[in-house]
Amino acid sequence: MKQFVCLLFLLFGCFSFSQSDQEQLAADYYKRGEFEKALISYQKLYEEQPNNYNYIFHLIKTYQELEQFGAAEALIKSKMTMYRNPSLVIELGYNYQLQGDMDQANDRYEEAISTLEERPSYAPLIGRQFEQHALLDYAIKTYEQGMALDPQLNYNRELANIYGEQGNIEMLFTNYMAYIEVRPEYLNSAKRAFSDFISENKDNENNTILRRLLLKKIQIQPDTYWYEMLSWLFIQEKAYDKAFTQEKALYLRQRESLNRIIELALTALSEKESDIATEIFSYVLKQTQNIGTILTANQYLLDIETTNATSKDLPRIEEKYKKLFSDYGISEQTLGLQIAYGNFLAFYLDRPEEASDFLKESLKLNISAFQQATVKMKLADILVFQEKFNEGLIYYTQIQSSVKNSVLAQEARFKVAKTSYYKGDFEWAESQLKILKASTSQLIANDALDLKLLISDNKYEDSLHVALKLYAKADLMAFQNKTDDAISLLDKVLTEHKGESIEDQAMFKQAELFVKKKQYEKAVLNYQSIITHYNDGILADDAYYYLAELYNNILSEPEKAKALYEKIIFNHQDSIYFVDARKKFRMLRGDAIN
Repeated sequence: MKQFVCLLFLLFGCFSFSQSDQEQLAADYYKRGEFEKALISYQKLYEEQPNNYNYIFHLIKTYQELEQFGAAEALIKSKMTMYRNPSLVIELGYNYQLQGDMDQANDRYEEAISTLEERPSYAPLIGRQFEQHALLDYAIKTYEQGMALDPQLNYNRELANIYGEQGNIEMLFTNYMAYIEVRPEYLNSAKRAFSDFISENKDNENNTILRRLLLKKIQIQPDTYWYEMLSWLFIQEKAYDKAFTQEKALYLRQRESLNRIIELALTALSEKESDIATEIFSYVLKQTQNIGTILTANQYLLDIETTNATSKDLPRIEEKYKKLFSDYGISEQTLGLQIAYGNFLAFYLDRPEEASDFLKESLKLNISAFQQATVKMKLADILVFQEKFNEGLIYYTQIQSSVKNSVLAQEARFKVAKTSYYKGDFEWAESQLKILKASTSQLIANDALDLKLLISDNKYEDSLHVALKLYAKADLMAFQNKTDDAISLLDKVLTEHKGESIEDQAMFKQAELFVKKKQYEKAVLNYQSIITHYNDGILADDAYYYLAELYNNILSEPEKAKALYEKIIFNHQDSIYFVDARKKFRMLRGDAIN
Protein backbone atom coordinates (compact mmCIF):
# COMPACT_ATOMS: atom_id res chain seq x y z
CA MET A 1 0.00 0.00 0.00
CA LYS A 2 2.85 2.35 0.90
CA GLN A 3 4.48 1.71 -2.47
CA PHE A 4 1.19 2.47 -4.27
CA VAL A 5 0.78 5.82 -2.43
CA CYS A 6 4.39 6.75 -3.23
CA LEU A 7 3.78 5.89 -6.88
CA LEU A 8 0.68 8.13 -6.96
CA PHE A 9 2.65 11.06 -5.49
CA LEU A 10 5.44 10.48 -8.00
CA LEU A 11 3.03 10.37 -10.94
CA PHE A 12 1.22 13.49 -9.70
CA GLY A 13 4.56 15.32 -9.33
CA CYS A 14 5.58 14.33 -12.86
CA PHE A 15 2.17 15.47 -14.21
CA SER A 16 2.44 18.85 -12.41
CA PHE A 17 5.98 19.33 -13.65
CA SER A 18 5.08 18.45 -17.21
CA GLN A 19 1.93 20.66 -17.12
CA SER A 20 3.98 23.59 -15.83
CA ASP A 21 6.69 23.00 -18.43
CA GLN A 22 4.13 22.81 -21.23
CA GLU A 23 2.49 26.06 -20.08
CA GLN A 24 5.87 27.85 -19.94
CA LEU A 25 6.79 26.49 -23.37
CA ALA A 26 3.48 27.72 -24.85
CA ALA A 27 3.98 31.17 -23.31
CA ASP A 28 7.55 31.38 -24.64
CA TYR A 29 6.43 30.44 -28.16
CA TYR A 30 3.71 33.10 -28.01
CA LYS A 31 6.09 35.82 -26.80
CA ARG A 32 8.55 34.98 -29.58
CA GLY A 33 5.79 35.16 -32.20
CA GLU A 34 5.99 31.43 -33.01
CA PHE A 35 2.21 31.15 -33.01
CA GLU A 36 1.93 27.76 -34.81
CA LYS A 37 4.03 26.13 -32.09
CA ALA A 38 2.14 28.04 -29.39
CA LEU A 39 -1.14 26.79 -30.86
CA ILE A 40 -0.07 23.13 -30.61
CA SER A 41 1.00 23.64 -26.98
CA TYR A 42 -2.17 25.49 -25.97
CA GLN A 43 -4.37 22.93 -27.72
CA LYS A 44 -2.68 20.20 -25.74
CA LEU A 45 -3.15 22.07 -22.47
CA TYR A 46 -6.80 22.81 -23.33
CA GLU A 47 -7.48 19.13 -24.09
CA GLU A 48 -6.12 18.21 -20.65
CA GLN A 49 -8.07 20.96 -18.83
CA PRO A 50 -10.96 22.18 -21.05
CA ASN A 51 -12.47 24.27 -18.25
CA ASN A 52 -9.28 26.23 -17.52
CA TYR A 53 -10.11 29.83 -18.47
CA ASN A 54 -6.43 30.74 -18.76
CA TYR A 55 -5.95 28.13 -21.48
CA ILE A 56 -9.23 29.02 -23.19
CA PHE A 57 -8.35 32.69 -23.58
CA HIS A 58 -4.74 32.00 -24.62
CA LEU A 59 -6.02 29.60 -27.23
CA ILE A 60 -8.46 32.25 -28.53
CA LYS A 61 -5.66 34.83 -28.73
CA THR A 62 -3.40 32.41 -30.58
CA TYR A 63 -6.13 31.60 -33.12
CA GLN A 64 -6.57 35.34 -33.65
CA GLU A 65 -2.84 35.91 -34.17
CA LEU A 66 -2.94 33.22 -36.85
CA GLU A 67 -6.09 34.84 -38.30
CA GLN A 68 -8.02 31.62 -37.71
CA PHE A 69 -11.08 33.62 -36.76
CA GLY A 70 -13.54 30.81 -37.50
CA ALA A 71 -11.78 28.49 -35.05
CA ALA A 72 -11.72 31.25 -32.43
CA GLU A 73 -15.45 31.94 -32.95
CA ALA A 74 -16.32 28.24 -32.70
CA LEU A 75 -14.36 27.91 -29.44
CA ILE A 76 -15.95 31.04 -27.94
CA LYS A 77 -19.49 30.03 -28.87
CA SER A 78 -18.99 26.48 -27.56
CA LYS A 79 -18.02 27.93 -24.20
CA MET A 80 -20.85 30.47 -24.24
CA THR A 81 -23.36 27.61 -24.35
CA MET A 82 -21.82 26.34 -21.09
CA TYR A 83 -20.98 29.59 -19.26
CA ARG A 84 -22.82 32.90 -19.04
CA ASN A 85 -19.63 34.96 -18.92
CA PRO A 86 -19.55 38.54 -20.30
CA SER A 87 -15.80 38.21 -20.97
CA LEU A 88 -16.59 35.60 -23.63
CA VAL A 89 -19.16 37.95 -25.17
CA ILE A 90 -16.49 40.68 -25.39
CA GLU A 91 -14.04 38.20 -26.92
CA LEU A 92 -16.61 37.27 -29.55
CA GLY A 93 -17.11 40.98 -30.30
CA TYR A 94 -13.37 41.52 -30.55
CA ASN A 95 -13.09 38.55 -32.89
CA TYR A 96 -15.65 40.26 -35.16
CA GLN A 97 -13.74 43.55 -34.85
CA LEU A 98 -10.52 41.89 -36.02
CA GLN A 99 -12.40 40.84 -39.15
CA GLY A 100 -13.69 44.39 -39.71
CA ASP A 101 -17.31 43.64 -38.76
CA MET A 102 -17.87 46.56 -36.37
CA ASP A 103 -21.66 46.26 -36.30
CA GLN A 104 -21.45 42.73 -34.89
CA ALA A 105 -18.59 43.78 -32.60
CA ASN A 106 -20.47 46.75 -31.13
CA ASP A 107 -23.59 44.62 -30.60
CA ARG A 108 -21.57 42.12 -28.57
CA TYR A 109 -19.90 44.91 -26.54
CA GLU A 110 -23.28 46.42 -25.68
CA GLU A 111 -24.57 42.95 -24.80
CA ALA A 112 -21.70 42.48 -22.35
CA ILE A 113 -22.39 45.87 -20.70
CA SER A 114 -26.11 45.03 -20.41
CA THR A 115 -25.26 42.20 -18.00
CA LEU A 116 -24.49 44.92 -15.43
CA GLU A 117 -28.24 45.51 -14.99
CA GLU A 118 -28.40 42.16 -13.23
CA ARG A 119 -24.93 42.26 -11.66
CA PRO A 120 -23.41 45.80 -11.38
CA SER A 121 -20.45 44.29 -9.50
CA TYR A 122 -19.33 42.66 -12.79
CA ALA A 123 -18.08 46.10 -13.88
CA PRO A 124 -14.37 45.47 -13.01
CA LEU A 125 -14.40 42.12 -14.87
CA ILE A 126 -15.98 43.66 -17.98
CA GLY A 127 -14.03 46.92 -17.75
CA ARG A 128 -10.63 45.17 -17.52
CA GLN A 129 -11.52 43.00 -20.53
CA PHE A 130 -12.28 46.12 -22.55
CA GLU A 131 -9.02 47.72 -21.36
CA GLN A 132 -7.01 44.68 -22.47
CA HIS A 133 -8.25 45.30 -26.02
CA ALA A 134 -7.73 49.11 -25.75
CA LEU A 135 -11.51 49.63 -25.96
CA LEU A 136 -11.24 52.50 -23.49
CA ASP A 137 -14.54 54.25 -24.27
CA TYR A 138 -16.40 50.99 -23.60
CA ALA A 139 -14.40 50.53 -20.38
CA ILE A 140 -15.43 54.04 -19.27
CA LYS A 141 -19.07 53.29 -20.10
CA THR A 142 -18.85 50.04 -18.11
CA TYR A 143 -17.52 51.64 -14.93
CA GLU A 144 -19.89 54.61 -15.12
CA GLN A 145 -22.90 52.34 -15.67
CA GLY A 146 -21.85 50.07 -12.80
CA MET A 147 -21.77 53.05 -10.42
CA ALA A 148 -25.05 54.42 -11.75
CA LEU A 149 -26.78 51.08 -11.12
CA ASP A 150 -25.29 50.69 -7.63
CA PRO A 151 -24.23 53.96 -5.90
CA GLN A 152 -22.35 51.89 -3.29
CA LEU A 153 -19.76 50.96 -5.93
CA ASN A 154 -16.79 53.25 -6.58
CA TYR A 155 -14.77 52.86 -9.77
CA ASN A 156 -13.46 56.43 -9.94
CA ARG A 157 -9.84 55.31 -9.57
CA GLU A 158 -10.19 52.92 -12.52
CA LEU A 159 -11.82 55.73 -14.53
CA ALA A 160 -9.01 58.12 -13.60
CA ASN A 161 -6.40 55.67 -14.92
CA ILE A 162 -8.27 55.24 -18.22
CA TYR A 163 -8.68 59.00 -18.70
CA GLY A 164 -4.95 59.32 -18.03
CA GLU A 165 -4.25 56.85 -20.83
CA GLN A 166 -6.50 58.89 -23.12
CA GLY A 167 -4.73 62.11 -22.19
CA ASN A 168 -7.88 63.62 -20.69
CA ILE A 169 -6.12 65.11 -17.69
CA GLU A 170 -9.09 67.09 -16.36
CA MET A 171 -11.18 63.92 -16.10
CA LEU A 172 -8.24 62.09 -14.53
CA PHE A 173 -8.06 64.77 -11.80
CA THR A 174 -11.87 64.86 -11.44
CA ASN A 175 -12.20 61.11 -10.94
CA TYR A 176 -9.29 60.83 -8.51
CA MET A 177 -10.84 63.64 -6.49
CA ALA A 178 -14.21 61.87 -6.52
CA TYR A 179 -12.42 58.77 -5.23
CA ILE A 180 -10.73 60.75 -2.43
CA GLU A 181 -14.12 62.04 -1.27
CA VAL A 182 -15.06 58.45 -0.47
CA ARG A 183 -11.57 57.21 0.47
CA PRO A 184 -9.57 60.16 1.93
CA GLU A 185 -6.80 57.76 2.97
CA TYR A 186 -5.83 57.55 -0.72
CA LEU A 187 -4.83 61.23 -0.81
CA ASN A 188 -1.10 60.45 -1.00
CA SER A 189 -1.68 57.92 -3.78
CA ALA A 190 -3.47 60.64 -5.74
CA LYS A 191 -0.54 63.01 -5.21
CA ARG A 192 1.85 60.40 -6.62
CA ALA A 193 -0.42 59.94 -9.64
CA PHE A 194 -0.80 63.69 -10.17
CA SER A 195 2.97 64.29 -9.97
CA ASP A 196 3.33 62.68 -13.43
CA PHE A 197 1.11 65.36 -14.95
CA ILE A 198 2.11 68.62 -13.28
CA SER A 199 5.35 70.59 -13.21
CA GLU A 200 7.12 73.38 -11.35
CA ASN A 201 5.70 75.80 -13.92
CA LYS A 202 2.52 77.31 -12.44
CA ASP A 203 1.37 78.31 -15.93
CA ASN A 204 1.45 74.70 -17.14
CA GLU A 205 -2.07 73.86 -18.40
CA ASN A 206 -2.38 70.80 -16.15
CA ASN A 207 -1.38 72.84 -13.07
CA THR A 208 -4.02 75.40 -13.96
CA ILE A 209 -6.70 72.70 -14.34
CA LEU A 210 -5.88 71.08 -10.99
CA ARG A 211 -5.72 74.43 -9.20
CA ARG A 212 -9.12 75.42 -10.60
CA LEU A 213 -10.72 72.10 -9.58
CA LEU A 214 -9.29 72.30 -6.06
CA LEU A 215 -10.36 75.91 -5.51
CA LYS A 216 -13.87 74.96 -6.65
CA LYS A 217 -13.91 72.03 -4.19
CA ILE A 218 -12.77 74.28 -1.33
CA GLN A 219 -15.62 76.73 -2.09
CA ILE A 220 -18.32 74.07 -2.31
CA GLN A 221 -17.04 71.38 0.03
CA PRO A 222 -14.22 72.74 2.26
CA ASP A 223 -12.87 69.43 3.54
CA THR A 224 -9.33 69.44 4.92
CA TYR A 225 -7.92 67.16 2.25
CA TRP A 226 -8.59 69.76 -0.47
CA TYR A 227 -6.53 72.34 1.43
CA GLU A 228 -3.79 69.74 1.80
CA MET A 229 -3.88 68.89 -1.89
CA LEU A 230 -3.78 72.55 -2.92
CA SER A 231 -0.86 73.17 -0.56
CA TRP A 232 0.93 70.19 -2.15
CA LEU A 233 0.36 71.67 -5.62
CA PHE A 234 1.81 75.03 -4.55
CA ILE A 235 4.85 73.25 -3.08
CA GLN A 236 5.45 71.50 -6.43
CA GLU A 237 5.36 74.95 -8.02
CA LYS A 238 7.73 76.26 -5.31
CA ALA A 239 5.07 78.84 -4.42
CA TYR A 240 5.76 78.42 -0.70
CA ASP A 241 3.92 81.60 0.30
CA LYS A 242 0.71 80.26 -1.27
CA ALA A 243 1.27 76.84 0.28
CA PHE A 244 1.66 78.59 3.64
CA THR A 245 -1.74 80.26 3.19
CA GLN A 246 -3.34 76.85 2.68
CA GLU A 247 -1.47 75.29 5.59
CA LYS A 248 -2.59 78.07 7.91
CA ALA A 249 -6.19 77.53 6.83
CA LEU A 250 -5.79 73.81 7.43
CA TYR A 251 -4.24 74.35 10.87
CA LEU A 252 -6.95 76.79 11.95
CA ARG A 253 -9.61 74.22 11.00
CA GLN A 254 -7.97 71.35 12.89
CA ARG A 255 -5.76 72.91 15.58
CA GLU A 256 -4.00 69.56 15.89
CA SER A 257 -0.31 69.85 15.03
CA LEU A 258 2.14 72.34 13.59
CA ASN A 259 4.26 69.58 12.04
CA ARG A 260 3.01 70.16 8.50
CA ILE A 261 3.74 73.89 8.76
CA ILE A 262 7.23 73.18 10.12
CA GLU A 263 7.85 70.72 7.25
CA LEU A 264 6.83 73.45 4.80
CA ALA A 265 9.30 75.87 6.41
CA LEU A 266 12.08 73.29 6.10
CA THR A 267 11.21 72.66 2.45
CA ALA A 268 11.35 76.39 1.73
CA LEU A 269 14.65 76.63 3.58
CA SER A 270 16.13 73.74 1.58
CA GLU A 271 15.25 75.72 -1.57
CA LYS A 272 17.00 78.79 -0.10
CA GLU A 273 13.70 80.66 0.25
CA SER A 274 14.78 82.17 3.56
CA ASP A 275 12.24 85.01 3.67
CA ILE A 276 9.16 82.77 3.56
CA ALA A 277 10.88 80.24 5.86
CA THR A 278 11.41 83.06 8.38
CA GLU A 279 7.76 84.07 8.09
CA ILE A 280 6.60 80.48 8.66
CA PHE A 281 8.86 79.86 11.68
CA SER A 282 7.74 83.19 13.17
CA TYR A 283 4.11 82.05 12.77
CA VAL A 284 4.96 78.76 14.51
CA LEU A 285 6.34 80.68 17.49
CA LYS A 286 3.09 82.63 17.81
CA GLN A 287 0.96 79.47 17.72
CA THR A 288 2.79 77.12 20.07
CA GLN A 289 3.51 76.79 23.76
CA ASN A 290 5.48 73.58 23.36
CA ILE A 291 9.06 74.18 24.57
CA GLY A 292 10.61 71.77 22.04
CA THR A 293 8.83 73.45 19.14
CA ILE A 294 9.76 76.93 20.43
CA LEU A 295 13.44 75.96 20.64
CA THR A 296 13.43 74.31 17.20
CA ALA A 297 11.79 77.32 15.53
CA ASN A 298 14.16 79.76 17.23
CA GLN A 299 17.18 77.69 16.23
CA TYR A 300 16.16 77.74 12.56
CA LEU A 301 15.44 81.47 12.73
CA LEU A 302 18.89 82.10 14.19
CA ASP A 303 20.48 79.89 11.49
CA ILE A 304 18.73 81.91 8.76
CA GLU A 305 19.69 85.20 10.38
CA THR A 306 23.32 84.10 10.76
CA THR A 307 23.60 82.96 7.14
CA ASN A 308 22.40 86.35 5.88
CA ALA A 309 24.23 88.45 8.52
CA THR A 310 26.93 91.04 8.08
CA SER A 311 29.62 91.45 10.74
CA LYS A 312 27.66 94.25 12.45
CA ASP A 313 24.65 91.91 12.88
CA LEU A 314 26.58 89.22 14.78
CA PRO A 315 26.53 90.80 18.31
CA ARG A 316 22.73 91.12 18.11
CA ILE A 317 22.45 87.43 17.12
CA GLU A 318 24.65 86.45 20.05
CA GLU A 319 22.34 88.32 22.42
CA LYS A 320 19.41 86.30 21.06
CA TYR A 321 21.24 83.06 21.87
CA LYS A 322 21.98 84.28 25.39
CA LYS A 323 18.35 85.32 25.90
CA LEU A 324 17.15 81.83 24.90
CA PHE A 325 19.59 80.18 27.32
CA SER A 326 18.45 82.60 30.03
CA ASP A 327 14.80 81.71 29.37
CA TYR A 328 15.15 77.94 28.89
CA GLY A 329 18.42 77.07 30.62
CA ILE A 330 21.45 74.95 29.72
CA SER A 331 20.02 71.44 29.81
CA GLU A 332 19.38 68.35 27.73
CA GLN A 333 16.35 70.12 26.26
CA THR A 334 18.43 72.94 24.74
CA LEU A 335 21.25 70.69 23.46
CA GLY A 336 20.58 71.47 19.78
CA LEU A 337 20.72 75.18 20.54
CA GLN A 338 23.98 74.68 22.46
CA ILE A 339 25.63 72.97 19.48
CA ALA A 340 24.40 75.76 17.17
CA TYR A 341 25.80 78.39 19.56
CA GLY A 342 29.17 76.61 19.69
CA ASN A 343 29.26 76.67 15.89
CA PHE A 344 28.30 80.37 15.89
CA LEU A 345 31.05 81.30 18.38
CA ALA A 346 33.77 79.50 16.44
CA PHE A 347 32.90 79.98 12.80
CA TYR A 348 31.24 83.43 12.88
CA LEU A 349 32.67 85.24 15.91
CA ASP A 350 36.10 83.58 15.60
CA ARG A 351 36.12 82.61 19.31
CA PRO A 352 36.95 78.90 18.99
CA GLU A 353 38.43 78.49 22.49
CA GLU A 354 35.26 79.84 24.07
CA ALA A 355 33.20 77.60 21.80
CA SER A 356 35.19 74.49 22.80
CA ASP A 357 34.87 75.26 26.52
CA PHE A 358 31.12 75.83 26.12
CA LEU A 359 30.56 72.50 24.32
CA LYS A 360 32.73 70.55 26.78
CA GLU A 361 30.25 71.66 29.45
CA SER A 362 27.46 70.24 27.27
CA LEU A 363 29.16 66.83 27.43
CA LYS A 364 28.64 66.81 31.21
CA LEU A 365 24.87 66.76 30.79
CA ASN A 366 22.86 63.55 31.14
CA ILE A 367 22.63 62.85 27.40
CA SER A 368 22.60 59.71 25.25
CA ALA A 369 25.62 58.24 23.44
CA PHE A 370 24.27 59.56 20.15
CA GLN A 371 23.81 63.06 21.57
CA GLN A 372 27.33 62.94 22.98
CA ALA A 373 28.62 61.94 19.55
CA THR A 374 26.80 64.92 18.00
CA VAL A 375 28.43 67.33 20.46
CA LYS A 376 31.85 65.73 19.87
CA MET A 377 31.42 66.13 16.12
CA LYS A 378 31.05 69.88 16.52
CA LEU A 379 33.93 69.98 19.01
CA ALA A 380 36.16 68.14 16.54
CA ASP A 381 35.13 70.55 13.76
CA ILE A 382 36.12 73.48 15.96
CA LEU A 383 39.50 71.88 16.72
CA VAL A 384 40.11 71.41 12.98
CA PHE A 385 39.08 75.06 12.52
CA GLN A 386 41.89 75.90 14.95
CA GLU A 387 44.21 73.53 13.05
CA LYS A 388 44.50 71.33 16.14
CA PHE A 389 44.24 68.35 13.84
CA ASN A 390 45.37 65.57 16.17
CA GLU A 391 42.90 66.55 18.91
CA GLY A 392 40.13 66.73 16.37
CA LEU A 393 41.03 63.28 15.05
CA ILE A 394 40.70 61.85 18.57
CA TYR A 395 37.09 63.06 18.83
CA TYR A 396 36.20 61.79 15.33
CA THR A 397 37.64 58.39 16.22
CA GLN A 398 35.66 58.30 19.48
CA ILE A 399 32.45 58.94 17.51
CA GLN A 400 33.18 55.98 15.23
CA SER A 401 33.54 53.74 18.31
CA SER A 402 30.54 55.02 20.27
CA VAL A 403 27.90 54.95 17.50
CA LYS A 404 29.23 52.21 15.21
CA ASN A 405 27.71 51.70 11.76
CA SER A 406 25.53 54.81 12.01
CA VAL A 407 25.51 57.58 9.42
CA LEU A 408 27.11 59.79 12.11
CA ALA A 409 29.99 57.28 12.40
CA GLN A 410 30.43 57.32 8.61
CA GLU A 411 30.44 61.12 8.63
CA ALA A 412 33.12 61.01 11.34
CA ARG A 413 35.22 58.66 9.19
CA PHE A 414 34.88 61.06 6.26
CA LYS A 415 36.02 63.92 8.49
CA VAL A 416 39.02 61.84 9.58
CA ALA A 417 39.94 61.56 5.90
CA LYS A 418 39.28 65.28 5.29
CA THR A 419 41.40 66.28 8.30
CA SER A 420 44.24 64.02 7.14
CA TYR A 421 43.96 65.66 3.72
CA TYR A 422 44.15 69.13 5.33
CA LYS A 423 47.32 67.97 7.12
CA GLY A 424 48.84 66.76 3.86
CA ASP A 425 48.67 63.09 4.86
CA PHE A 426 47.18 62.08 1.49
CA GLU A 427 47.93 58.35 1.70
CA TRP A 428 45.99 57.89 4.95
CA ALA A 429 43.16 60.10 3.71
CA GLU A 430 42.86 58.03 0.55
CA SER A 431 42.73 54.75 2.49
CA GLN A 432 39.79 56.03 4.56
CA LEU A 433 37.98 57.34 1.49
CA LYS A 434 38.16 53.95 -0.26
CA ILE A 435 36.09 52.47 2.59
CA LEU A 436 33.53 55.30 2.43
CA LYS A 437 32.77 54.83 -1.27
CA ALA A 438 30.33 52.12 -0.13
CA SER A 439 28.70 54.32 2.54
CA THR A 440 24.98 53.85 3.09
CA SER A 441 24.68 57.65 2.94
CA GLN A 442 24.77 58.64 -0.74
CA LEU A 443 25.88 62.15 0.16
CA ILE A 444 28.88 60.87 2.15
CA ALA A 445 29.71 58.33 -0.58
CA ASN A 446 29.67 61.07 -3.24
CA ASP A 447 31.81 63.42 -1.13
CA ALA A 448 34.25 60.59 -0.43
CA LEU A 449 34.54 59.75 -4.11
CA ASP A 450 35.09 63.41 -5.07
CA LEU A 451 37.87 63.84 -2.50
CA LYS A 452 39.50 60.53 -3.45
CA LEU A 453 39.56 61.53 -7.12
CA LEU A 454 41.04 64.92 -6.20
CA ILE A 455 43.88 63.23 -4.32
CA SER A 456 44.54 60.35 -6.71
CA ASP A 457 44.42 62.58 -9.81
CA ASN A 458 47.00 64.99 -8.43
CA LYS A 459 49.33 63.18 -6.02
CA TYR A 460 51.44 61.44 -8.69
CA GLU A 461 52.14 64.45 -10.89
CA ASP A 462 54.40 66.05 -8.26
CA SER A 463 56.23 63.78 -5.80
CA LEU A 464 56.36 66.65 -3.28
CA HIS A 465 52.62 67.34 -3.68
CA VAL A 466 53.29 71.09 -3.74
CA ALA A 467 50.16 72.06 -5.70
CA LEU A 468 47.93 69.60 -3.84
CA LYS A 469 49.13 70.92 -0.48
CA LEU A 470 48.40 74.49 -1.54
CA TYR A 471 44.94 73.45 -2.71
CA ALA A 472 44.27 71.59 0.57
CA LYS A 473 45.34 74.69 2.51
CA ALA A 474 42.93 76.83 0.47
CA ASP A 475 40.19 74.25 1.13
CA LEU A 476 40.90 74.51 4.87
CA MET A 477 40.71 78.31 4.69
CA ALA A 478 37.32 78.01 3.03
CA PHE A 479 36.22 75.72 5.91
CA GLN A 480 37.51 78.36 8.35
CA ASN A 481 35.37 81.05 6.63
CA LYS A 482 38.57 82.79 5.47
CA THR A 483 37.05 83.16 2.02
CA ASP A 484 39.25 85.99 0.72
CA ASP A 485 42.43 84.20 1.84
CA ALA A 486 41.26 81.00 0.17
CA ILE A 487 40.56 82.82 -3.12
CA SER A 488 44.03 84.41 -3.02
CA LEU A 489 45.75 81.09 -2.36
CA LEU A 490 43.85 79.48 -5.23
CA ASP A 491 45.10 82.34 -7.44
CA LYS A 492 48.61 81.25 -6.49
CA VAL A 493 47.81 77.65 -7.45
CA LEU A 494 46.45 78.81 -10.81
CA THR A 495 49.48 81.03 -11.47
CA GLU A 496 52.30 78.77 -10.28
CA HIS A 497 50.83 75.46 -11.42
CA LYS A 498 49.20 76.48 -14.69
CA GLY A 499 48.67 73.51 -16.99
CA GLU A 500 48.90 70.96 -14.18
CA SER A 501 46.05 68.52 -13.46
CA ILE A 502 44.90 70.50 -10.42
CA GLU A 503 44.07 73.62 -12.45
CA ASP A 504 40.41 72.76 -13.16
CA GLN A 505 39.85 71.78 -9.50
CA ALA A 506 41.30 75.11 -8.35
CA MET A 507 39.12 77.07 -10.79
CA PHE A 508 36.03 75.16 -9.71
CA LYS A 509 36.69 75.67 -5.98
CA GLN A 510 37.41 79.34 -6.57
CA ALA A 511 34.13 79.70 -8.51
CA GLU A 512 32.21 78.31 -5.52
CA LEU A 513 33.89 80.90 -3.27
CA PHE A 514 33.14 83.71 -5.73
CA VAL A 515 29.45 82.72 -5.56
CA LYS A 516 29.63 82.81 -1.76
CA LYS A 517 31.06 86.34 -1.99
CA LYS A 518 28.34 87.22 -4.56
CA GLN A 519 31.06 87.94 -7.14
CA TYR A 520 29.00 86.22 -9.79
CA GLU A 521 30.77 87.49 -12.92
CA LYS A 522 34.07 86.09 -11.66
CA ALA A 523 32.36 82.75 -10.97
CA VAL A 524 30.95 82.74 -14.52
CA LEU A 525 34.45 83.27 -15.98
CA ASN A 526 35.84 80.35 -13.98
CA TYR A 527 33.05 77.96 -14.97
CA GLN A 528 33.36 79.00 -18.62
CA SER A 529 37.11 78.47 -18.50
CA ILE A 530 36.62 74.89 -17.23
CA ILE A 531 34.09 74.24 -20.02
CA THR A 532 36.44 75.67 -22.65
CA HIS A 533 39.74 74.14 -21.55
CA TYR A 534 38.65 70.99 -19.68
CA ASN A 535 35.59 69.85 -21.61
CA ASP A 536 36.75 66.22 -21.38
CA GLY A 537 37.61 66.45 -17.67
CA ILE A 538 35.69 65.06 -14.72
CA LEU A 539 34.47 68.54 -13.72
CA ALA A 540 32.96 69.47 -17.08
CA ASP A 541 29.42 68.40 -16.16
CA ASP A 542 29.77 70.09 -12.76
CA ALA A 543 30.79 73.34 -14.47
CA TYR A 544 27.87 73.14 -16.92
CA TYR A 545 25.40 72.47 -14.12
CA TYR A 546 26.62 75.08 -11.63
CA LEU A 547 26.87 77.73 -14.34
CA ALA A 548 23.33 76.84 -15.47
CA GLU A 549 22.09 77.17 -11.89
CA LEU A 550 23.80 80.54 -11.60
CA TYR A 551 22.10 81.82 -14.76
CA ASN A 552 18.76 80.26 -13.82
CA ASN A 553 18.47 81.17 -10.14
CA ILE A 554 20.58 84.28 -9.62
CA LEU A 555 21.45 86.07 -12.86
CA SER A 556 17.96 85.68 -14.39
CA GLU A 557 19.20 84.55 -17.80
CA PRO A 558 17.02 81.49 -18.45
CA GLU A 559 17.98 81.07 -22.11
CA LYS A 560 21.66 80.69 -21.21
CA ALA A 561 20.70 78.27 -18.44
CA LYS A 562 18.58 76.24 -20.86
CA ALA A 563 21.47 75.87 -23.31
CA LEU A 564 23.76 74.62 -20.53
CA TYR A 565 21.22 72.11 -19.18
CA GLU A 566 20.86 70.87 -22.77
CA LYS A 567 24.63 70.27 -22.98
CA ILE A 568 24.39 67.93 -19.98
CA ILE A 569 21.41 66.08 -21.52
CA PHE A 570 23.17 65.40 -24.83
CA ASN A 571 26.83 65.17 -23.82
CA HIS A 572 26.84 63.92 -20.22
CA GLN A 573 24.14 61.24 -19.92
CA ASP A 574 26.10 59.51 -17.13
CA SER A 575 26.26 62.68 -15.01
CA ILE A 576 24.68 62.78 -11.54
CA TYR A 577 23.05 66.03 -12.73
CA PHE A 578 21.40 64.42 -15.77
CA VAL A 579 17.91 63.89 -14.32
CA ASP A 580 17.79 67.31 -12.67
CA ALA A 581 19.15 69.03 -15.79
CA ARG A 582 16.55 67.35 -17.99
CA LYS A 583 13.73 68.36 -15.65
CA LYS A 584 14.88 71.99 -15.51
CA PHE A 585 15.51 72.14 -19.26
CA ARG A 586 11.96 70.94 -19.95
CA MET A 587 10.52 73.44 -17.50
CA LEU A 588 12.43 76.32 -19.13
CA ARG A 589 11.32 75.10 -22.55
CA GLY A 590 7.72 75.21 -21.32
CA ASP A 591 6.90 71.52 -21.62
CA ALA A 592 3.41 70.60 -20.43
CA ILE A 593 4.49 67.89 -17.98
CA ASN A 594 7.60 66.68 -16.20
